[in-house]
Amino acid sequence: MKDLLRLRTSLTEEIEKVLNDQIKMEAEASAMYLAMSAWCDRNGFDFSAGYFKKQSDEEREHMLRLFKYVSDMGGRAISPSITNTQIEYDTFRGVFEQALQQEIAVTQSFNRIADRCQKSKDYVTFSFIQWFLKEQIEEEYVARRALELFDVIGEEGTGLYEIDKRVPKITYEDTYED
Repeated sequence: MKDLLRLRTSLTEEIEKVLNDQIKMEAEASAMYLAMSAWCDRNGFDFSAGYFKKQSDEEREHMLRLFKYVSDMGGRAISPSITNTQIEYDTFRGVFEQALQQEIAVTQSFNRIADRCQKSKDYVTFSFIQWFLKEQIEEEYVARRALELFDVIGEEGTGLYEIDKRVPKITYEDTYED
């Protein structure tokens, strides 16, 4: 029966697995950003709470895009269960440090998927994930700039308030050709 099911998809078991692993990673990122939003809200960082809520929504959209692709290709997309999401942070800066670490980890994961696609000559999936790789340029840039605000503005006095106000205003200008 397993061989019959494999005939219905052009995805190899390995590629299907790494895509499902990425679906889980995106779901975990969405949950993490939502928890960060709640933490910021509880601690009076309203602008950053909105920023992280938006990030949570984007990660969920990424998860759904991957889920649909696996399903569309005849594979078995797995809805992940998410547990042990961190809900407390020691500092406002710590929230942004974790966010940057998360984005770097996602970039590395997509790079590994791209490598596996090339090795298995799955150019359809390789082409599909190009959108995510390009998206990670912006995600890392914004996370890095947000964290840099702590060094540029400083955390003393009204510094945290100023950082909070500026976080949602960080934009990335895509100067790469499509």
